[in-house]
Amino acid sequence: MREGYRRPIPATWWLQKRSYSLFMLREFTSVFVGGYAFFLLVLVSRAQDPASFASFYEALMSPLSIVLHVLALAMVLYHTVTWLNLTPKVVIVWRGEQKLAPFVIAGAHYLLWLVTSGAVVWLVLS
Repeated sequence: MREGYRRPIPATWWLQKRSYSLFMLREFTSVFVGGYAFFLLVLVSRAQDPASFASFYEALMSPLSIVLHVLALAMVLYHTVTWLNLTPKVVIVWRGEQKLAPFVIAGAHYLLWLVTSGAVVWLVLS
């Protein structure tokens, strides 16, 4: 084989296996996570000026905005669940000579997610 030769890889390599497709979908959802973080920054900056915030808030009531928010929610939830499912592969906890069971590690992360989400909901609603 020649030095410097690289076997060509088609642009659709990730469609060949389901696991590759799910991985790429998870990576794609990070665009929605970042986009929603940017949206929240814009929301905070608009909250400084009541007139600007009122027009921004009115625009959020449009059907397109609602569809985009539901889509962003679905993408962020998928990203979160797949990330939390990966934690037992990344976080390995030893108790003496034995590894902690993967479901305990994932369960602890899911519990922390639930508690944090509950605290945020409580904070917003109170």
